Amino acid sequence: MSALTLTPRALYEEVAEQLRQRIFRRELEPGSWIDELKIAEEFGISRTPLREALKVLAAEGLVTMKVRRGAYVTEMSEKDLRDVYHLLSLLESDAAAVVAATASPTQLRELEALHAELEGAAGERERFFAINERFHMRLLEMADNRWRSQMVADLRKVMKLNRHNSLLKQGRIEDSLAEHRAVMAALARRDGAGTAQAMQAHFAQGLEAAT
Repeated sequence: MSALTLTPRALYEEVAEQLRQRIFRRELEPGSWIDELKIAEEFGISRTPLREALKVLAAEGLVTMKVRRGAYVTEMSEKDLRDVYHLLSLLESDAAAVVAATASPTQLRELEALHAELEGAAGERERFFAINERFHMRLLEMADNRWRSQMVADLRKVMKLNRHNSLLKQGRIEDSLAEHRAVMAALARRDGAGTAQAMQAHFAQGLEAAT
């Protein structure tokens, strides 16, 4: 098997990203053992950068290290999922309230443009996923708290471990769009409390669909 071509950035970071994407694509299933020897051979690397990469993924919650048993892709219990949604709801509703109060007209137009893209992608699941995440992360950036943004980014990675993604359920994309419209309407009114409530409702409905 030929070695993968890796980009010039730190080798372990590139390996971590390759493994992260395999986990998200379910090529490495939740609960599965990560065969270090096989992956190191496939990537054409030693086990040292691979182990550094696994430490990164363990810190993100995507991989669980078990004593004398190696690394496993993390499995999400229903409690894990509820805990992640709870924290995301708190953090993102807080950010949304900040944006309602502080965003410039240009920033609001940018969010409106992202929302319009989201509306246009309703029939394309993968594109909808990608734009939805861009919308949420851009809102976080506008709220301008890098610690909150980092926490949300890590929690969103863990959320992708859920086998039954809420957006896969029949009708969920349409409901999600309606919830996004409520967020956008509250933002347009500069209603901080209303925007936070709309974002909390969005996560509550997402959790209900995911469990």
